[in-house]
Amino acid sequence: MAIKLSGGGGQGDFHILLDRQSALDIGAFTVDGIDVSPGTAIPSDGDRRIDHALQGFFFTCGPDHIRHPEPIEEDGEGRMFPLHGSLCGTPVSRTEMAAEGEPPGCLAETKVPLANGGSALLSRRWTVNADTAEVLLADRVTNTGDTPFAPMLMYHMNIGGWLLGDDTHIAGTMFGDEKRPWRFGEGESANFCVPAAEMSDGGWAQVVLGPFEALSGRSLIVRFSTATLPFLQMWRCQRGSADVISIEPVSHRIARRAALAAAGAMPMLAPGETVEYALAFQIR
Repeated sequence: MAIKLSGGGGQGDFHILLDRQSALDIGAFTVDGIDVSPGTAIPSDGDRRIDHALQGFFFTCGPDHIRHPEPIEEDGEGRMFPLHGSLCGTPVSRTEMAAEGEPPGCLAETKVPLANGGSALLSRRWTVNADTAEVLLADRVTNTGDTPFAPMLMYHMNIGGWLLGDDTHIAGTMFGDEKRPWRFGEGESANFCVPAAEMSDGGWAQVVLGPFEALSGRSLIVRFSTATLPFLQMWRCQRGSADVISIEPVSHRIARRAALAAAGAMPMLAPGETVEYALAFQIR
């Protein structure tokens, strides 16, 4: 069964459904009864894990790989890192709800078998701020294996394109005063990745997608810590029956693993070491 967290206030009521079968990612995100997630209006890459995850509002790539499959370094068996890494589709090992009197929230631990034979532990905490109706995520990845690995992480926040209108745009700290159209790029599908750390405020970047016609002119506001998520990637697809746009705070720029390693952008996480990630979102 999914875990339900709720909030409300001046911006309306919302509910998120946390998926125990996939690292406590978010399946549905309903605002005043409207689910903003794309559902089945997504393209398929042929990986059932990812097809399922893309239908929901939020899923996590990593912790050993992001984006499309690539060979595992120094592997003599020809193995590949899977599409979007090893975490997606991994059931949580333990969950714990917030105690009575605390802000609504949930803690989860997920043991992740890595593609290179190692292992990691994702310790995840979701919290709803009762005053601002902001949903906060704090993640910690621990190397529980015997060998180092290079941690990578990307969060996908998926929104149904039919909720957007002609006045919908993208704004954020990484764009300065510029407002970008939500139908960016050319053709039926496009993506971009831009640095977010340089223009962050107190170590946090912000991106706004809106207004949403279907949500009475409100917008989705996403904040993320640039200490370990120094880039913002965005992707959209309006092809055939697919109609989705995604906000994707990410640890690495778009490049092959070998190029990132050559640039010194793939530091190793030794056994027992940890790395932390954080983001928050709200409808306002």
